[in-house]
Order: sequence, then C-alpha cells, then structure tokens
Amino acid sequence: MKRGKKYTEAAKKVDRMKQYDVEEAVKLVKETAVAKFDETVEAHIRLGVDGRHADQQVRGAVVLPNGTGKTVRVLVFAKGEKIDEALAAGADHAGGEELIPKIQNDGWLDFDVVVATPDMMGVVGRLGRVLGPKGLMPNPKAGTVTMDVTKAVNDIKAGKVEYRLDKANIVHVPVGKVSFSEEQLVQNIDALMEAITKAKPSAAKGQYYRSVSLSSTMGPGVKLNTMKYI
Repeated sequence: MKRGKKYTEAAKKVDRMKQYDVEEAVKLVKETAVAKFDETVEAHIRLGVDGRHADQQVRGAVVLPNGTGKTVRVLVFAKGEKIDEALAAGADHAGGEELIPKIQNDGWLDFDVVVATPDMMGVVGRLGRVLGPKGLMPNPKAGTVTMDVTKAVNDIKAGKVEYRLDKANIVHVPVGKVSFSEEQLVQNIDALMEAITKAKPSAAKGQYYRSVSLSSTMGPGVKLNTMKYI
C-alpha cells in the first residue's frame, strides 16, 4: 500500500519495535496526526482469546470519562411513557413498531446507537438482518437492552463506547479526538483498558494482551506497553 509523503515522515518518529508507555504513546499519536481534520484516536487491542467459543467472548461497554468527541445519535425502541422518558433524556428518536418499515423498507439509518426496552426486543429482532451487520443490534451486555432508558441515553451521550471482538479477535474502539489534551486521552485509554482487563474470560489461557496499538485515523500505529493494565 503506497503511503503519502506526510505519513511516511510521521511514521519515522515511531519506533516500530518499541512498546511505549501510555503517556508517551498518546504524545506520539498527536504528533503524527497530519490530516487537515480532527482525527479520531483509536485503540486496536489483539487479545489472546478465541471468540469462536462462547466462553471466550469479550464484549461490553464503558463510559469514557472525557467522551469520544463525537455527537452520537440515539434511537430508542419503547412503548408508552418510556418513549416520552427517552426523548426527555435526550434521545434523538424514540418510538415503537411504526419505525420498523421505515428502517426495513425506506433504508432509514439516521442513528449511531439503538436502545430497546426488553418488551420491544421481539419487534427489534425483525430488524436483525439490517442492524446486525452494522453492529447496531441492542444487547444486554452493552447495556442497550434495559428498562432504564434515561440512564442508557445519558451514558451514551456522555461517551459510552461498546467493545467487542472482531473475527480476528481484535477489539477496535475510538478513545477520543486528536484535539483532546494528552491527559484526556490517557484517562480514556486507562478506562477502556481497565474495562477490558475486567472482562477477561475465565476460559482465556496464556497471554491476554497479545498487542495493543494506538493510532489516529490517518496516522501510523504506536505500540502500547500493557504492563500497567495486567
């Protein structure tokens, strides 16, 4: 893959063989972000588990103390007064069964996170083929299937992020923007890593953190020393 001149120059600042402490890694990510827009900073965490086995799944959610820097649009599936409660909490959209054809037939997807009350999951399940591949299906482990829609909406708006394994047993999570201060990014990364450490399945054997790297949207990866999180 051919890289641009700016990327090549930025990549020279990173020692690819070294694992950096989190403060040092964040500083480098900020220095090597060369795009003209406010890039997202992402953590890529390769875990020593096999997600094909149910007892080695790693999935959950964590509220980042400083948010993600992104405005998140929330859709809530609920009934009766729970719809009003969701809208009062700041949900961008809330409703019931009438939203199904809008999503299924009209391709309406003006939302980033879907929350549902448990009594609506039978209805939401019909959207599995649309929402599933996009990672938008509500899930109890992520706190998006709940009767407490106020808390769910507040947490998401405050910077709650989901983490889950992809097919290669890697977790990809946004941890803020390049415009964040170093301290804000470090706090967010610490919160994420602590959550993933706590989520370690008892069936996981051997080294849990195989490799962790941080990067901005267009920048090179910076390897993280994980000793403080074990």
